[in-house]
Amino acid sequence: MNQPNTVTVKILDKDYQVACPEEQEADLTTSAKYLDKQMRKIRDTGKVIGVERIAVMAALNICYELLQASQGGGAAGKPNADAMQRLNHKLDEALYDLRQMEIG
Repeated sequence: MNQPNTVTVKILDKDYQVACPEEQEADLTTSAKYLDKQMRKIRDTGKVIGVERIAVMAALNICYELLQASQGGGAAGKPNADAMQRLNHKLDEALYDLRQMEIG
């Protein structure tokens, strides 16, 4: 039986084994590097604590970028600054509320 092709990607200094067709390895590696970069940016702000929350925030930001690009929003498919600022503000408020619920 053939062993599935696995690729090791590193995200926030942790290795992950991912099954991936050989012809998609480069795309997987590029995606993992982008995710790592986005997660590091979020972690470095100091506003979000915990790998799971950082991952969720990064996923939300990436989904937003994808949505904007698919709808033709922003210059060269990039989300516009005002929309991103509003989204980040809403996310910050939600995280603050979540922290308050955990404390209380």
